[in-house]
Amino acid sequence: MFRLRGISLLSWRAFQLRPFSCESLVIRMQNCTDEEQVFDLIERNTATLSEQQVGCAFNVLWQFQKQKTSLEKNVECVRNHPQFLTLCNVTTNHIQAMSDDTLVNVLYSVKQFAVESHHPLVEALITEAWKRLERFDTNVLSVFSNCLADQHLYFSPLMGKIADIVNRNLETIQDLRALSVLMVSISSLISHCFQERLVNKTELLFDDVDASKVNSARRILLFLRNVKCSYYPLLERCNRVFISNMSHLDLESISRIFSLYQSLQFHSFEFIDVARRRLAEMIPGSAGNPVSFVRLFATLGPVAEPEIRKQLKSALLLMSEELTSQQALTVLGALGDMENRNAHLIKKIASVLYKHLDNYKSIELLKIIQALSCLHFQNKELFVKLRELILSRLEASVTPSETSVLVSALSMLPSPHLSETAVSRIEAVLPQCDLKELSDFVVSLMRWIQNDPICSASTSRKQLNLLQKLDHWGHHRLQQCSSLALLWEELKSLRGEWLHESFVEESVAALQRHVDEIDGTNVAKIASFLSKTNYLSTPLLDRIASVVVQQIEKIHPFSIHAIILPFSILNYDPPQRDEFFGACVQCLNSYVGTLDPVTLVFLGFSLATLQCFPEDLLKKMFNIEFLARLDSQLEILPSTLSARVQFRLMELNRAVCLECPEYQIPWFHDRFCQGHYNKDIGVMNGAQQQIYKMLAEVLGGLRCVKASALSAYYHIVDFECILDKRKKPLPYGSHSITPGKSSRIYWESNAWRAESSLPPESERIALDFLDVRAFCSNIPHLKGKSAMKKRHLEILGYRVIQTAAGGKLHEAPRGQRLRFRQYVILTAESSLQPMYILLNSMSNLI
Repeated sequence: MFRLRGISLLSWRAFQLRPFSCESLVIRMQNCTDEEQVFDLIERNTATLSEQQVGCAFNVLWQFQKQKTSLEKNVECVRNHPQFLTLCNVTTNHIQAMSDDTLVNVLYSVKQFAVESHHPLVEALITEAWKRLERFDTNVLSVFSNCLADQHLYFSPLMGKIADIVNRNLETIQDLRALSVLMVSISSLISHCFQERLVNKTELLFDDVDASKVNSARRILLFLRNVKCSYYPLLERCNRVFISNMSHLDLESISRIFSLYQSLQFHSFEFIDVARRRLAEMIPGSAGNPVSFVRLFATLGPVAEPEIRKQLKSALLLMSEELTSQQALTVLGALGDMENRNAHLIKKIASVLYKHLDNYKSIELLKIIQALSCLHFQNKELFVKLRELILSRLEASVTPSETSVLVSALSMLPSPHLSETAVSRIEAVLPQCDLKELSDFVVSLMRWIQNDPICSASTSRKQLNLLQKLDHWGHHRLQQCSSLALLWEELKSLRGEWLHESFVEESVAALQRHVDEIDGTNVAKIASFLSKTNYLSTPLLDRIASVVVQQIEKIHPFSIHAIILPFSILNYDPPQRDEFFGACVQCLNSYVGTLDPVTLVFLGFSLATLQCFPEDLLKKMFNIEFLARLDSQLEILPSTLSARVQFRLMELNRAVCLECPEYQIPWFHDRFCQGHYNKDIGVMNGAQQQIYKMLAEVLGGLRCVKASALSAYYHIVDFECILDKRKKPLPYGSHSITPGKSSRIYWESNAWRAESSLPPESERIALDFLDVRAFCSNIPHLKGKSAMKKRHLEILGYRVIQTAAGGKLHEAPRGQRLRFRQYVILTAESSLQPMYILLNSMSNLI
């Protein structure tokens, strides 16, 4: 091999002896086949190199790197070559004579070779480019902005100047590739108005883009992620580009697209389906390369079919000990997403993590703990080291973001005790926190409280004081919001009990102050927030409905479910009910084939709770093709979400069969319900047993009442009895249940039980207890699911008596509601309170 190389080099040197006039130096550089030949030319012509020739040299050197695989690239070797240093020194003397194109391209090539930002050549190139900035054309400006972004100069005055140039010249820009690069570079500096102009311009230019321009589509996604804008029309177009070019996408590109979709909360089952087939083709080629295989495992694993998952796990087990710290972290996150239960594999990955714990960032430590918790992994030694490491970092942390990450991580570790260090650091950063960080602190604090079996009085006082301080600063943040845009940035982080118990009334009141600012661009966000509150605000819901009716052309079909959801949950019909639902359904009709099956199931159920049953939509859903697509999607969903989707489909099927029999949609959930309810029906707790006995006394014996009864179509009725035409209870014969034991369930097709037929003029009574969650939090208004159940039972021939556990709980102040909830948890007898209301109702009936 060395002899051949010697002959080759000798031949090349002989070739160099030809007169310079035979071939220009630029052409000779372009004809080189490797870096050594370029460097040889530079060495022989150092004294005569022109600005055009140095530009060509950098370009050719970078083209060689682009043609190599990740394993073949030798950037460091080239950068440290003596002739590369010579080239850099010579280039510095020719900067002012360079054309704009050459100047920026040289800077780009130099940065690709990872030359330090403080290198004299880099500084001289940037300084000269700054002087020429106003005359740069769009392509040159985009390359220059990309070079600045590579140096993390996102907030520099120079990047601000570029943003100003783009703002002034946006109407004349016609190149989407250049615009997409500029958009990503300046995304940290733009206003909301400028953002909208960029999005609109991109949408106009996208029509003229060839479908093969994958990189432009990927940069558009990156821009949308940077500005936190899920603009569905652009997302859809990018998605179509990716799907149509899937055969040309490599592993890195597909992995990045998945990551961007996740950040933008954009779900495309069509993309997942095509991508996982493409990724499966890459398994053989990645098996011997840990870098490629880990990326493939993290991208394909969570969406792969069971057989492919098994294959991936087996291959990973063989190379687990070779993983680096970052690869182990990536694998652990993927195992959590896959709900992996391979204890041996998890243990192997955990051992790699343990070796590198000191090298992980704080946010990475949180991810490790979250994944280990999800995987139910227990290792005392690992958790002790994690706790020590987090506490040491917490003592030194000064920023709210890092403090909230560390406190959250600490609260998830097995030790239940509230850390003094955590309390002191939380209190120190409170004035600087936004609502997201405050909310994270509350979640962590509540986790400690729930996990601490023995809570001393002094600890309780500290917890209470800290909660009060968190409440204070949370209310302070809300009061500072002067516009709906600022208010939304704060509200979108609120979640859980802290929202419901401390901020719901003030949050809704703040939104009502800005009700006139709700429009087609933000209506879905506001509706989504209201869905979490359980608070019925008719001014806000009426405004949402009005905006949808007037501005439906500005609303994408992907947003319709978020808009309908609060109306469904809160069981509210706006004054423009028919126009509102008509506009929503009309918007959806052309997108039924595009929307994911899971989204359509949830959407159909939400409409059904509102007694809205669009026939065309439902018939497209209840057919073999749609259900086959749904089954395929359920395979890749987490088990909890998959189970929830299947249950919602059953509920939708039941609603359509009961409320729209004329559609002739069959009931096909008998087997599903039998498997589901066999596990959950028939066992009563102590309080329910006492209620059962009290009802039996009123009605004439245990044989006259059923607990946890199943209606036709599988609605659960807390207690059921039958009254004859004289309003006297009728016994059930052999079908009563014994308190505390499982009932015997008799199944029949079409969901009708054997005892469904009743004597003439008798009626079946359903007695249902409704806890506080069945009502809106601010008024005694029944929510959507409970109202639907009552409606269905009445269709099935029941007389329904629903009573709220706790009486007029919704009218009580928040403190009283909290005390009631604590009382219900601590004393089982609390459940007997609504029994007296039921007994009065039954007495009136009888």
